[in-house]
Formats: sequence, structure tokens, C-alpha cells
Amino acid sequence: MPLVTDKKEVLEIYAEAAQRKWVIPCICGENLTTVEAILAAVKDYGEKIGVNNLPITIAITNCYAHRSQSINYTFTRNWEVGLRLFIEDLKVLTSSYSPYKDLRVMLHLDHIQHDVDLDLLSWDMKQFSSVMFDASTLSFDQNIEATRKFVNKQSQNIVIEGACDEIIDSGSGGNELTTPECAEKYILETGCDFIVANLGTEHRASASELKYYGNLARQIKAKIGTRIVLHGASSVGTEQITKLFDDGVCKVNIWTILERDSTTKLFEQMVTNASKIIGTKQVVELQKQGLLGHNVDNSSEKSIHYYTNLYRQQIIFEEMKRIVTSFLSIWYV
Repeated sequence: MPLVTDKKEVLEIYAEAAQRKWVIPCICGENLTTVEAILAAVKDYGEKIGVNNLPITIAITNCYAHRSQSINYTFTRNWEVGLRLFIEDLKVLTSSYSPYKDLRVMLHLDHIQHDVDLDLLSWDMKQFSSVMFDASTLSFDQNIEATRKFVNKQSQNIVIEGACDEIIDSGSGGNELTTPECAEKYILETGCDFIVANLGTEHRASASELKYYGNLARQIKAKIGTRIVLHGASSVGTEQITKLFDDGVCKVNIWTILERDSTTKLFEQMVTNASKIIGTKQVVELQKQGLLGHNVDNSSEKSIHYYTNLYRQQIIFEEMKRIVTSFLSIWYV
């Protein structure tokens, strides 16, 4: 079916998810391989559990300093070119002739900045399903004021998430967890639909080693209901995030783990098939330099099946699909 962008329809999906105690995954992408891996995982998992129209949110950042995904979408390094192509890719992939046509796909703008993304914020927001309006670089009161202005202008057009405080970012540390009082004040005074809360996770995580504070999430839920969005799920083990709906979380944003773990898989496969990729002569030379171990195969012939972009992207695609499926199996039960 076409992308689900009507605000009423988006909120109806969240209402249905609440009835089923589902947490909707929101997965970021910055290339076609990632986007299709997400859709393929959702399609296959939905068929497995007998729900062919599973909802999924696919997201992209814009001029977000930590990761400008629309800029990375094409080598023009032009955010508008990248974002428009991202939208068109999703329109094609959800069209009537696509294998993913039955999925309910929502398009999310993530970490859209209150200042550097002004050109994007002047677009017609009705072409998107939801937006995270990010004014977290401002003081708490200024954040509320900026978010309230955006909500007043766009609340009829799009589901709006607010960043009530800065989520701990990888390597920065020191930021305070969201308090129930701040969460309540923020959502009441801004009028946004959901809030992104700092519950101990972090962005751009390099390892699964942090602690998710479920008790705090439940305290926030007691104040605002099931309206929490969790970022930084890549920074904690999956065993910590199996009961998120009970904690008041309705949506989880994921990206880092897809890139981090699929790169590991690609590296392993390319080392394993080194001689098929670069040829025996180059493998032997790298072994002489100590850059490859002597157990690496140096006798196989180079093959086009191993050194094309398709070979590399297939490995990435399959591993990303596996990772997405692992999250779906947690939150869609």
C-alpha cells in the first residue's frame, strides 16, 4: 500500500499497536540496501506470524551533526537530493507492483534540528508520517518554547515527537536522565504527541554495555501514558528491552547496530574469500606484509562473483535483515 502519512491513520496504527502491546520499530537508513533490508525483514517476519501488513517506520536524519543521513544518501552530498531520492525509493518499494506492497510503511524524519533544518521544516509536512523536532541544544525552557511553536504550526499535519532533553551521546556522557516531572511538564506545555526520553541508552553506541532504566520509564509512563520513544537501543543487550511496551515505550529508534554488526560480517567474509576478491598474488603480498595471516586462502582464483558491489551489498543486506528480524521478534509477538 502507499506510504502511510495521514496523521489520523498513523495514530490509528499506534492505537492498534497499543491494543496488541506492540512497540513499533523505527529504523534509520541512509542507502537503498538498508531500506530494502528493513522491508524484506518485516515482510518475511509478518508472513511467519500471519500478519502480512505489519507496520514499520523507516527514518532518516537530515542536517543532524552526529549523522546527516540524507547527505549520505547520494554522493552529491546534497541533503535535498538525498532526501527526495529516499522518499521516491520508499514510494516505489511500497507501490502496487512491489513485493512489499502489503506493509504499512511510515516515513519518519529523525532529529530534525530547530535551526539548521529550517529549509526542510518549511516543506509540506503532510508527505511525512512523523517528525522528531529536536531543540535539545537549547535550555529546557527554550526547548519547550521552540517545540510548542512548531507543534502549533504543524500539529494538524504530522505526528510530532519532542526531545525533552539531550539523550546521552556516545563519548559525551554526563547528561542527566529524564525525570517524570520534566517529561510531564514538557509534553503538557508543548502539546507534542510523543517524547524522546533519556533512559540510560546512548546514540552511536560502540558496544552493548549500558543500562536501560525501565523503572524510570514506568514512572514517566504514570505521568504521560504510553508516549515514550526510546533512542539508543544499540547500546544495550536485547534482554534489557523485551518489555518496553509495559514501560510506556511505543516506538524505538534503531540504526547503529545495523551498520556496526553488518560491517563485522562483511569484513569476516571478505577476509575469508580474500583470494577470490583480490587474487592470489595480492593475498600473498599482504601476507608477506603481515596484513593477512598465513591461514588465509591464497590459492583460489579471482572471481567476479566475489569482487562486485552486488557481492558486498548482499552480505550487508542479509545481515541487516537478520538484525531487524531479531528486533521484530521482541516487539511483535
